Amino acid sequence: MNILITGGSGLIGRALIHKLTPSHQIILLTRDVRRAQSLFQSKPIKCVSSLNDVDIDTVDAVINLAGESIGDKRWSQQQKDKICHSRWQITRDLNQLIDSAHRPPSVMISGSAIGYYGRQNSQQIDESFSKFNDEFTHEVCQEWERLAFENLKHDIRVCVLRTGIVLSANGGALPKMALPFKLGVGAIIGDGQQYMSWIHIDDMALLIIELLDSELSGVVHATVPGAVTNQQFSHVLAKTLHRPCWFKLPTKLMTLLMGEQADLVIYGQRVSPQKLLNHGFKFTYPEIDSALENIYSKTKC
Repeated sequence: MNILITGGSGLIGRALIHKLTPSHQIILLTRDVRRAQSLFQSKPIKCVSSLNDVDIDTVDAVINLAGESIGDKRWSQQQKDKICHSRWQITRDLNQLIDSAHRPPSVMISGSAIGYYGRQNSQQIDESFSKFNDEFTHEVCQEWERLAFENLKHDIRVCVLRTGIVLSANGGALPKMALPFKLGVGAIIGDGQQYMSWIHIDDMALLIIELLDSELSGVVHATVPGAVTNQQFSHVLAKTLHRPCWFKLPTKLMTLLMGEQADLVIYGQRVSPQKLLNHGFKFTYPEIDSALENIYSKTKC
């Protein structure tokens, strides 16, 4: 299978590419060809810096993971615009490329996030859930998904991944969350009852590979079945790192420190991957204890 990947140098993209077999021929769209080539020296990858260098008629699948990190910088208006543009524009560009194809790809897997739903408290959410809070994360994901679903007009199977917190020692949210615990000042956020829907990086990569060859389509939740509260997560993380968890951080302090971006940790979503469960997908790390233990057994705490 010939696969065009955007965002392949990011956290999820790197894990995915390393798990793809030699039978997958990869075209990687990247802003830094030299860096990408050094990251994937052992893989049969063609790195390109422009979609003009892609023969779309030879592509069987498109995996669209590109986007500015939503958690790295405070949400100024400029940063919000960058977050939106980085996701929306690459998806528009891919759509234009696919529009030009004589033989369109058979499947497009495109990123999104459970932030689509906004704050939901303890409400159980599966893929049929249709309510949302109209806030920034919803705005980002709604347009991103709408653009991806435009490809349905070509009879392409479109899967949109509403992804939770991806746990990895090599990037993403976990190293930032773990640092205070490593320093002995780890804390529960607010009352700790907000839900955190998460997935181990290995399972994230494996489910994308599963979607390449399955018949699943539409919205797919990329989370494990076992969402945990912030309090549960904090205690397990502290235990795994052999550190205390004695403090609580008031939500007002988080908002003062982070501005609107604090919504990511103050509020949450309790998400269930019902489509994957019905499909029979088996998570390697379905429990937070085993997931964190695996991640930190490979690194020095």
